Amino acid sequence: MNKSKGHLIKKILPGSIAEEFELAPGDRLISINGHEIEDIFDYQFYAEDTYIEILIEKPDGEQWILEVDKEEDEDLGIEFDNGLMDEYRSCHNKCIFCFIDQMPKGMRDTLYFKDDDSRLSFLQGNYVTLTNMSEHDLDRIIQYHLSPINISFQTMNPELRCKMLNNRFAGEALKKVDRLNEAGIEMNGQIVLCKGVNDGEELAFSIREMMRYIPNLQSVSVVPVGLSKYRDGLFPLEPFTREDAREVLSTIHHYQNESYQKYGNHFIHASDEWYILAGEELPQEENYDGYLQLENGVGMMRLLLNEFEEAMKELQEKISAGTLDFSSREISMATARLAYPFIRDMAARMMEMVPGLMIHVYEIRNDFFGEMITVSGLLTGQDLIAQLTGKELGEALYLPQNVLRSGEEVFLDDVTVTEMEKALQVKVDIIKSSGRDFVNAVLDRA
Repeated sequence: MNKSKGHLIKKILPGSIAEEFELAPGDRLISINGHEIEDIFDYQFYAEDTYIEILIEKPDGEQWILEVDKEEDEDLGIEFDNGLMDEYRSCHNKCIFCFIDQMPKGMRDTLYFKDDDSRLSFLQGNYVTLTNMSEHDLDRIIQYHLSPINISFQTMNPELRCKMLNNRFAGEALKKVDRLNEAGIEMNGQIVLCKGVNDGEELAFSIREMMRYIPNLQSVSVVPVGLSKYRDGLFPLEPFTREDAREVLSTIHHYQNESYQKYGNHFIHASDEWYILAGEELPQEENYDGYLQLENGVGMMRLLLNEFEEAMKELQEKISAGTLDFSSREISMATARLAYPFIRDMAARMMEMVPGLMIHVYEIRNDFFGEMITVSGLLTGQDLIAQLTGKELGEALYLPQNVLRSGEEVFLDDVTVTEMEKALQVKVDIIKSSGRDFVNAVLDRA
């Protein structure tokens, strides 16, 4: 986009200020109060005031200066051609654990795009390394007091961080955390743990260093590196064993206890994979401090189980009162190895409680990326079709929401829901990631 020509307006919302001023799709926003608009954050910041002057350029080149009186934070009703109002910035690191480098060739181009754009941390919750953040970006975050920012720390050892990210500036970038902390910017952190690299004493050191940023650094998750079968020529990484997982959890629990005694929160959290691999019980809800790290798989299973238990109590009350309207039903569910034991047990509980209910639960092995990938978010349509063909599927097949690309009905490998329905000759429905939705879906209730 040519910045000198401003930002292309895609849509005007009905009944909005923009409609009142007769703005239209195809117009361009040039400036607000004389400030050139770099991206969505400039736009939102300068458009907050109760009086603003907007410079608009019409398609024929005519320019309008509009004087707008409005309520504070009242939206102008403009949607732009690009939601970020700028180009997305790609990552320049060569991280030893990068999953995109472990993907096969021939998939859609967008799946190979490595973003490390700090603005997407605020808009979409993405985690950023800070190595691609300029001083200008940092100054704007502080000026606009944008929070929270999600940071991929990996390690607090500057030299090791340079090696892990294959970026000689990666250690120096940690100093930006000091500036964010001094400015009172809220942060969340992430450590992708690699066996023999940033675990053991390095993990303990990193946790101690990050605890210095409490309370602005609200939480840090520790997730195991994802290893696909496409690692030829990449840094040699090994999967964690059960004993490794127990050692990781021991370290995390030690610092959770220390943080809770000092600060009243648990701060450092292990993703669900660690507990399942270690064969240990999931922590109770209060240990997750409000589920700040759900997107990293921290507490997802605990939240699911707790919601399921609440829904099951309500279901039992309906059964006891004789108000449950249900005859009989046979359905199927499929999920990846990580969640399978939980989904299987939940289904068994429901079948025991509800006469006439039959649920077939299938564990799907990830042949596409390799068996070490156990999360449902990386299941492909082709693996689901291959492993479910010929199975008892009943009247509907239920899949977890994260198997699909956000907002679309397509799997990672471009197989669509419709194509799967044709291949398996069964209706495919998606279950949202909550225990209550699980129960409602099984009972065929919205």
